Amino acid sequence: MASRTRAPRTAGAYVRRTLVAVYLFMLVVWPAALVVRHTFDGGLENLTTALSDPVVTAALRLTVVVAVWAVVINTVFGVGISMLLVRHEFRGRRVLSALVDLPLSVSPVVVGLALLLAYGGTNGVFGPTLEGLGLQIAFATPGIVMATAFVALPLVIREVVPVLEEVGTEQEQAARSLGAGGWQTFRRITLPSIKWALVYGVVLSLARSLGEFGAVKIISGNLIGQTQTATLVVEQKYQDFEQGSAYATSFLLALIAVAALVVVTVLRPKEDPDGD
Repeated sequence: MASRTRAPRTAGAYVRRTLVAVYLFMLVVWPAALVVRHTFDGGLENLTTALSDPVVTAALRLTVVVAVWAVVINTVFGVGISMLLVRHEFRGRRVLSALVDLPLSVSPVVVGLALLLAYGGTNGVFGPTLEGLGLQIAFATPGIVMATAFVALPLVIREVVPVLEEVGTEQEQAARSLGAGGWQTFRRITLPSIKWALVYGVVLSLARSLGEFGAVKIISGNLIGQTQTATLVVEQKYQDFEQGSAYATSFLLALIAVAALVVVTVLRPKEDPDGD
């Protein structure tokens, strides 16, 4: 009787694992593998051609600058908002928590359009005032950074919040009772406890920042050699029938993101408090 009961469960588990594996292969592995295969169709020619193209290299440099700034902004504000949501009770807390998830539910194109309406040079609400002060947001690097930081913000917060909730406040309260200040308590108690969650959130934010397209295309104006990021170059090169450069640029973006995830996964200790 036991063997008859066990067999269907084993078969069912096998079927579920197979379906999940097929789903992930068809949706993720196979398309990504096709990009890699087409990148190296002619050996290293596509890569060398792309890296010798000033349009591609300028876009890659801008993408790195934007991603770094977006990650720094999201790290600082992500940790601050996480601490606010977990360690403080205040009116509107649930509203703030819902707003944090807004970038995940709103189309990036809408985000780009909203930023353009707010900070556009001629028709934007704040654009003329800012330009009068010598600050250009739309169709410039600051606007691209804002759009990228917006769409990637929840990734840090949603990694840090569960860990803060899990570790509780006992150690922080003990540190304060011994005379530690707020910053000292955060640096010596809170930060070490959320370290790996923060690192993982930063890596996810970096990967998301490198791959942002919709919001960036609207707010940047897609000016070749000036405000064109790597994802926009991929679209342009593909439409201009320069598929080799498009594949190579896509491969480089994916390589950076995957490498960062792999490094964090390998280095992350199994005993860390946010689970493994």
